[in-house]
Amino acid sequence: MTGFRLSIAPRVDTEPRLGERPFNLLCLSMAFVLATHAIHLPWWFSATLAAVLGWRWWHRRHGGQPVSMWIKLPVVGLLLAVVIATYGTLFGREPGAAFAAGLLVLKTLETEHRRDARVGVAFGGFALMSALLFNQSLIATLVVALGLVPALGTLRAIEELSPPRDAWRGEFAPALVMLAASVPLAAFAFFFIPRLESPLWGAPAAQRAVTGLADTMSPGDMGELLVDDTPALRITFDGPVPTGEGRYFRAYTMLYFDGRQWSSGYGAFPAAADVTAGTPRFRYHVTMEPTQQRILPMLDMPVAAPSDASLQYDRTALANQRVQSTHMYDAVANVDAVVDPVLNPALRRAALQLPATTGERARVLAQGWATEFNHDPLAIARAALGMFRDGGYRYTLAPAPLGADRIDDFLFGTREGFCEYYASSFTFLMRAAGIPARVVTGYQGGYWNKLGSYLLVRRSDAHAWTELWIEGRGWVRFDPTGAVRPERVSQGAASAANASGEGVSFFDGSWLRPLRDRWDVVNQWWNQAVNGFDALRQRGMLQPFGIRRTEIGDLAVIFAVGCTFLVAAALGWALFQRREGDALDAWMHRLQRKLAKAGVVRRTGEGPKHFMARAARSLPTHRNALERLSELYLRSRYAHDEPPPELVKQFRQLVREFRTRGVVK
Repeated sequence: MTGFRLSIAPRVDTEPRLGERPFNLLCLSMAFVLATHAIHLPWWFSATLAAVLGWRWWHRRHGGQPVSMWIKLPVVGLLLAVVIATYGTLFGREPGAAFAAGLLVLKTLETEHRRDARVGVAFGGFALMSALLFNQSLIATLVVALGLVPALGTLRAIEELSPPRDAWRGEFAPALVMLAASVPLAAFAFFFIPRLESPLWGAPAAQRAVTGLADTMSPGDMGELLVDDTPALRITFDGPVPTGEGRYFRAYTMLYFDGRQWSSGYGAFPAAADVTAGTPRFRYHVTMEPTQQRILPMLDMPVAAPSDASLQYDRTALANQRVQSTHMYDAVANVDAVVDPVLNPALRRAALQLPATTGERARVLAQGWATEFNHDPLAIARAALGMFRDGGYRYTLAPAPLGADRIDDFLFGTREGFCEYYASSFTFLMRAAGIPARVVTGYQGGYWNKLGSYLLVRRSDAHAWTELWIEGRGWVRFDPTGAVRPERVSQGAASAANASGEGVSFFDGSWLRPLRDRWDVVNQWWNQAVNGFDALRQRGMLQPFGIRRTEIGDLAVIFAVGCTFLVAAALGWALFQRREGDALDAWMHRLQRKLAKAGVVRRTGEGPKHFMARAARSLPTHRNALERLSELYLRSRYAHDEPPPELVKQFRQLVREFRTRGVVK
């Protein structure tokens, strides 16, 4: 009697065991994939996977037996549990990448045959491409492309019957050639694969802001951001460029203060502030790095929202979706606009709100100014700025910690800090004096790249300032940090850090600036030409050929026809390529022609061994050379499944050197 029996015993395979060399290349390929993901995985997770991969390589190299299913199944379950415990879910970019990298490494535990290795390479290619979901810069793209080299080398090693003498060169050089040959097809696919309006990977993404700017702020939040030299915005202008003092890019406004933190209030007020007067002056185009947020920094003061965004009550711009990849938008700034000439009563109350238990000494000081200057907002503001300028305050990126009452501790205690400290305390003072005020965060300054003719705004240019509402003038910008460190406003964040004695990094030296400018221009081009090639630009790319709009169906047809042509051309080229064996015969025919001129003609049906022996007897002066040619030919043709390239090369060289002039026929 026979019946069904559940078993996890190892299956009996008839396929030969995978060789050591292909397995080594497979481990190298997987190590490369793991390295590309390590930057966004927890360090301990990457280190554990690297240890498992290293152990598996060592285990198989020393003749270890196949790993039991009783070990593999619990390890896969443990991986699943660790990913869920770390991220709280299995879905999304980070947990998905962690799970894929883990499965890829665990695949080596069951890799024993060619089929397993092929599956591992295919899955490794998918995991490698997924790294572009996190970073699409030029460097990241090149690294991912290079990661295909060991994968292609692995596939080549799997199919080889006899390994090349120069092992690494023999595998990687053809892989590089294959990678280069794929560039035309990849470029064609880049231009003509129909693009969607939004990416497919709509899985939940991290809520953390990459730039560090957020809709909340408390003194000290920007500490790490101010030393981050990573680009945030690249801006080109159609016409005049604002001077250093006019380069304020608004992101968030903060109305509510709880004594420790300022926060915004989206949705609490009418859609957008009223604007009167003013003339559009600066027209500009922004290329923005991904932030995982919806806010779009806009030059003060924006005339209208970009096409895919909306203006809020405070005239900040909110994109329709989170900025998860390089984002470009056009805008116009109106430098002399009057915003909110009549202040909404609810907005006035919010702009005067203060917590009851904070800043007792600051309130007394501000109310004294209000009485002294007869509630003149400009005179009160000048008094506060004068206090910052002449009162012993210091600009530093490493201020002393504040106590429970942050306002009084800063104003009358530590007296040192950076923009957040000054903007927060200045806004508090103005509200205490009865002037509607709000904190604004964004970017200020930037570096003008002469080579590329654009303004480069880095994350270290993050800044905080204050807007006061003044009768007849609306919201007016005041920057209290400029009273303490004027260089911060006129020359940028790096100059302010230098002036405070905290210096800049070695890489900010002037000797490196030309090289950095050139490299940034390359990145700008990459962002605009590659990352910024969206569905809208794709549909208009054939306009120079008289086609105003290319529909998705047209792109699909062009793509199908073009791919068919390119693949057919590649197949034709491959079919007409001579194999190494054909090259051996070709050089044998050339030798026969040389011998025929000397009177030794190969007979019909005569084998190469007999023919070469007869030629050696007929041409005794060339006996040694002909015997050497005969030995090489026979060894190349009959001692291997395919003629080894190095033997073919030796045979070719000897045939070239063989001369029949002067022989006696």
